[in-house]
Amino acid sequence: MSDVIKLLPDSVANQIAAGEVIQRPASVIKELVENAIDAQATSVQIILKDAGRTLIQIIDNGVGMTDTDARLAFERHSTSKIRQADDLFTLHTMGFRGEALASIAAIAQVELRTRPRDAQLGTKLIINASTCESQEPDMCPPGSNFMIKNLFFNVPARRKFLKSNQVELSNIVKEFEKLALVNCNVEFTLMHNGSVMYKLMASGLLQRIAALMGKNLEHQLIPVNVDTSIVRIHGFVGKPEGSRKRGAQQFLFVNGRYMRHPYFHKAVISCYDQLIPADEQPSYFLVFDVDPGTIDVNIHPTKTEIKFEDEMPIWQILAAGVKEALGRFNEVPSIDFDRKDAPEIPALDSHRHVEPPQIDVDKHYNPFEHDCPSSYHRQSTTDWEQLYRNFERKRQQSLQQTGAAPDAPDAGAEEAMLSPHEQPGQPQPGQSGETPQQLQLDEPQGPSLYIQMKGRYIVGPIASGLMIIDQHRAHIAVLFARYMKQLASQAVVSQTILFPEVLHLDHAHHVVLCGLVPELERIGFALSQLSAGDWSVSAMPAGLEGTDVADLLMQVIESVEGGGVPVKSRIMEHIALKVAAAAAIPYGRRLAQEEMDVLVAELFQLSNPNYTPDGRIVMSVIPNEQISKLF
Repeated sequence: MSDVIKLLPDSVANQIAAGEVIQRPASVIKELVENAIDAQATSVQIILKDAGRTLIQIIDNGVGMTDTDARLAFERHSTSKIRQADDLFTLHTMGFRGEALASIAAIAQVELRTRPRDAQLGTKLIINASTCESQEPDMCPPGSNFMIKNLFFNVPARRKFLKSNQVELSNIVKEFEKLALVNCNVEFTLMHNGSVMYKLMASGLLQRIAALMGKNLEHQLIPVNVDTSIVRIHGFVGKPEGSRKRGAQQFLFVNGRYMRHPYFHKAVISCYDQLIPADEQPSYFLVFDVDPGTIDVNIHPTKTEIKFEDEMPIWQILAAGVKEALGRFNEVPSIDFDRKDAPEIPALDSHRHVEPPQIDVDKHYNPFEHDCPSSYHRQSTTDWEQLYRNFERKRQQSLQQTGAAPDAPDAGAEEAMLSPHEQPGQPQPGQSGETPQQLQLDEPQGPSLYIQMKGRYIVGPIASGLMIIDQHRAHIAVLFARYMKQLASQAVVSQTILFPEVLHLDHAHHVVLCGLVPELERIGFALSQLSAGDWSVSAMPAGLEGTDVADLLMQVIESVEGGGVPVKSRIMEHIALKVAAAAAIPYGRRLAQEEMDVLVAELFQLSNPNYTPDGRIVMSVIPNEQISKLF
């Protein structure tokens, strides 16, 4: 048997490492800016073209590199940050693995100009897909100047999965915000396609927050400052009235590094119990300073997941610090009415008696008899009979469109009623062994097969058991399909808002919305930009009356950031679903027999009647076997 295990070439190994470290242009910026911070830079410039696809240029005034160090820095596992494994537990730098530059060089064309501060001459290095093409002396300022061109040019599959420029730029802005917030003593400049997006001077944390997130947020923050032998926590939390359903700014940092920590997030949120609605989130910007030996940052390639040795004590310290800050600024209710020593509220004088006003009422008065002609009642009866005939005609038409007999839907409609996971010919858990083709409605015993239960469900017999339909969800599914056809045919009516809604966005979401404006206007929205991040919505598609337009647009923006489905389709689906949910039959409304017949018939015409567009179950079947066990 011949040997099958081979050593991978360095270029292939570097591309594999790049898959973990470099996922998109924002990853390149994170790694290079962190290297600049480690190199003691006090000024960092980021220059982009086409959201980083064509060019990412990072210029810093750090310590720079010699010609030997510049060449060696692009080799895997070459680093100046650590010397042995124990150094991982005393880290004071952002980088330490020595994989970032090698990974970047493997999937891009790199040009580096660098010079140490005490040298008269620098070096220029050109690397193309891990291959060093040239290295020569160069006259350049102290520090380093990285130019990353044509990212993923030699990995077409990775380049194909990059999102639109607006989405990629939004991700870059989010990464930039994390880096700028935790390094307030560093000047930052971010440029895109020749336009300056950010120009940040060295400042304190509150000033940096205002420069990044807007001055409106600055006035909604409360300072937090806790100093113990285990951890020092400082920063800001948002006032309860500044909480948001979407788009809350939430940042945790430890030892100058951004981290994602659900456990500490929960500690902060628990302090807002009874202060904000359950569906809203507060903003917070909190910085932890701990002994590097008590945390482990070497868990994930992105270094955002961090393990704490003293997790429980820090949780308690964090929660106590946030509660103390909220209480100090009188944000916590001062009266607890459940306490035994709560102050008494004086009641009205029970001895004081006030006679109710006397009103003469004619119990025999009937406004319809006095104000309306007697023919009105006869006409009303006739109208109801005509209405019944209209319902019956619509029911017959709907059933004919499904190809079913008036008294029983066809087998195809009942097959569509099953979950997409159910396979023909296989018994389902808790159901009879009948296949979808065998699913039959029972013979009708009256004018309709269906009855309504508790103003919420439509119940009807089928051969294998009892079918239960959620009337509200069923109507959502029917209306959604109808509205999607209207949007596709561009038959959308715009409704002017009497008092325009104002939408406040951070820069990342603002970038995405700029790219969505043409599509939003085509389907009935009217938007105008007021200032950086502030938009006015003066019109919206008809049918959205009473809807929180700002929340709807935030849902659209966040959905588009996820990528995958085309932008146009995502917007149309959000609008159609929102309108359908607002107009659907509410729970508690009594339905006539004809209304139930028409609703069920229209539901069976859908391609997937078993689920709403957002994945909620519309109908369920209780099998005969389960019913028999009850007796």
